[in-house]
Amino acid sequence: MDCPTTSLIKNNYERFPRQMKVAARWLVDHPTEVALLSMREQARRARVPPATLTRLAKRLGFDGFDKLKEVFADRVRERPESFGGSGEELLARAEIGGDGVLICDTVNALQGHLSRFAQPPAIAALAAAADLIAEAKQIFCVGRRSSFPIAYLMHHVGSLLGSPTTLIDGMGGASDDALRSVGPEDILLAVTVNPYTRFTVQAAEFAVSRGAKLVALTDSELSPIAKISQAVIRVRTEVPSFIHTMTPALAAVECLMELVAARRGSFALRALADHEEQLMEFETYALKSGVGKNSHD
Repeated sequence: MDCPTTSLIKNNYERFPRQMKVAARWLVDHPTEVALLSMREQARRARVPPATLTRLAKRLGFDGFDKLKEVFADRVRERPESFGGSGEELLARAEIGGDGVLICDTVNALQGHLSRFAQPPAIAALAAAADLIAEAKQIFCVGRRSSFPIAYLMHHVGSLLGSPTTLIDGMGGASDDALRSVGPEDILLAVTVNPYTRFTVQAAEFAVSRGAKLVALTDSELSPIAKISQAVIRVRTEVPSFIHTMTPALAAVECLMELVAARRGSFALRALADHEEQLMEFETYALKSGVGKNSHD
């Protein structure tokens, strides 16, 4: 949701006290819940005292939180989204409903997250990122911990399409070396979600300082890499569990690389054909019929 209130929050975010920043992130990232839930319940989910939400509302110029909530209620036109739960909540649901409830709740949450990619804001973000990547001289990919598979997928599929990609994986402690050549004609795809890995943020800041363009794959418009990027692909990570999900981030990269392939056109087709030829030369797969659509495995 993009409205004057969220813009006001983003513009003043860095000046908020620590707990108020947590509350501000909740408002920006969960507009549906802000419109529908009580202040006490929102405070519980945001993990801040209710008074923090009241103070934030007043700092934004409202008489109280109810007035702020009305702004969100006027603009929200979508169903409530699933939210993450604690380990205790997961155990309670399992005891009441069994395995099927746990699986269905998670699948339903993922369906909601994935459906967002078919909405105009997400399509526009993916298209903007694809434009930058398709024209880049070099493409660097970085992600740590649960974000690493996302960065690797981007690097791997990019290589199949003939894109000059470099995965910053830190092998042998050489993470810093990989960005030595980054410059104004290059792109860094940085993947990180709350609580945000320090190296990924540092790599993003370094690349931007060298004139490179940044594509941020992250969970909030207020994340430390979003505010310095040229394109932000926002993914949801909440599922009713004690972990966060990276499935939407994987889906986002798959959508993104489809767009990049379309932009690279015949060049991408030639690169894929060369790749298939090499796989056959090395007899990479046990089943020759597997070479083709599955050759990126």
